[in-house]
Order: sequence, then C-alpha cells, then structure tokens
Amino acid sequence: MERQLTLRPPRHRIERRAVAWWMLQSLAFPGPVLAASVVAYVLWEAARPWLAVVVAGAVVLQLGALVVEPLWRYRVHRWEVTDDAVYALTGWLVREWRVSPISRVQTVDAIQGPLEQLLGLSTLRVTTASSRGAVDIVGLDRRVAADVAERLAAVTQNTAGDAT
Repeated sequence: MERQLTLRPPRHRIERRAVAWWMLQSLAFPGPVLAASVVAYVLWEAARPWLAVVVAGAVVLQLGALVVEPLWRYRVHRWEVTDDAVYALTGWLVREWRVSPISRVQTVDAIQGPLEQLLGLSTLRVTTASSRGAVDIVGLDRRVAADVAERLAAVTQNTAGDAT
C-alpha cells in the first residue's frame, strides 16, 4: 500500500552562493537597459527631461533585480529528497511547492550553466511522469547535486512502478 504524501515545507536550504548566481543573472536585462539609458541621457541633451525618468526607472528595476529578488528567493527556496518523494519550494513573488513521488521519477539530471560552473553550483532536474514537467532544484553545491542524483537513481531502481 502506498503512503499518502503531504505538501510540506522541504527541510534543506540551497547554497548561499545561489544569491551571487541570481545577482549575476539579474545583470542580463536591466543592466543593459540602465547602461543604454545613461548613455542616451549623457549624449542626447534635448531628451534629458524624459530620459531622467527612464534612468530612474532602470535604476529601481536594477536594484530590485540585483538585491531584493536574489535575497528573497534564497529565503524561499528549499528542497528535500526522501525515499518516498522529491520536495521543492521555489519562487519569490509566486511560490510553488512541488511533491513528486519517487515512483513517478523518470530521469535525474545535474545541470551546470557557465555561471553555475564558476560558482560551483548545479541544478538538479528531476523529470517525472507529470504533465506539469520536471522539478528543478536550483542552487545546489555541485557535489551535493551529484550525490543526490546518484541516490535518486538508486532509490528509483528499487521502487515498484513504471513511472507513468
């Protein structure tokens, strides 16, 4: 008989280095907008009155993306893997709690983008037999992600069911 899984907060925090990862990622969009608006403000004298508003807005967006979002996400993100399920809590404005039974796990991947490699981080992607898609656990130490992936592979092999 299968045990009933409950939606509960996962126990483990992600790595603190994930804050730096999110900060670096935040420079991708607001950073160039801010730089372009400052350059336009300096070079286009006739447009300075309205460009001042654009620059101020870009500064606010950049500060929010650079400081508020990464710290808030760090406070929210949690994860846990047990012999019964994979638990994940993600988000910052919109929070998502996911519980995926081990019997539904199809694949487990450890993914490292360039910034994650630089910071020694990894994303653990647990693909399940769910229309909702994979469960991504971001901001894990690369060794922890590899160990958890190995553990999940072993646990899923010993779990009855065909992950469908």
